[in-house]
Amino acid sequence: MLLSEVFMPEFIKLDLKSGEKDEVFEELVDHFCKATKLPVRDAVLAALKEREAKMSTGIQNGIAIPHGKSAAVDKMYGVLGISKKGIQYDSLDGNPVYLVLMIIAPPVEAERHLHLLQRMAELLRSPSFYKDVTAAENKESVFSIIKRYEENFSFNE
Repeated sequence: MLLSEVFMPEFIKLDLKSGEKDEVFEELVDHFCKATKLPVRDAVLAALKEREAKMSTGIQNGIAIPHGKSAAVDKMYGVLGISKKGIQYDSLDGNPVYLVLMIIAPPVEAERHLHLLQRMAELLRSPSFYKDVTAAENKESVFSIIKRYEENFSFNE
């Protein structure tokens, strides 16, 4: 599964307004519900918060990957959000988050969900990817950057 299949332009939100983790979850889920027209806000929020309660998904270097599983969706979705001011996220490194990649998947796609998380982790190890995405001017540019890095990045299959 490619990131460009999940983080399509309609699921990219530039200039996140939220400054706190719970608020950013709501902002990203609202964006997701608006883009998909699915009435699943509460179920998706609950899935994200349940996973977050186990351990922070704020990994390091300004990046967070909140994710969860919910029967409220019929396939895997992703929403990418960028914050210019930073989000207080309780990250593992203690620093604010600027790039948030949210994933929600149905329970039956657990293996694909894990595979996507692995691909994201590999891609996010590239400091230039983070820099390019967070500097992008519009969601189409972000999407192009994702596709370009995927094409040029050798993933371990």
